[in-house]
Amino acid sequence: MSIEEQIKDIVSEIVRVDKNIIRREGTFKDINADSLDVVQILLRAEETFDIEIPDEDAEQFQNFGDFVDYVERHIAEKEKA
Repeated sequence: MSIEEQIKDIVSEIVRVDKNIIRREGTFKDINADSLDVVQILLRAEETFDIEIPDEDAEQFQNFGDFVDYVERHIAEKEKA
């Protein structure tokens, strides 16, 4: 399963939406995720992928694709180390 699919699973479980409506260009607001949902999503992603997502980085995500790209980039960096 791709990282993007794993993240969609996390988001759909926490926000309780069909993962098929989650699009790379969509935002958390588009799926009616509130701030608590977003925090839970970030924490679950950190646990799942064993990475750290500082608040200042998370604030830069403009859409779901930014979030996926960030996670993929940090996983790749961790694997190189």
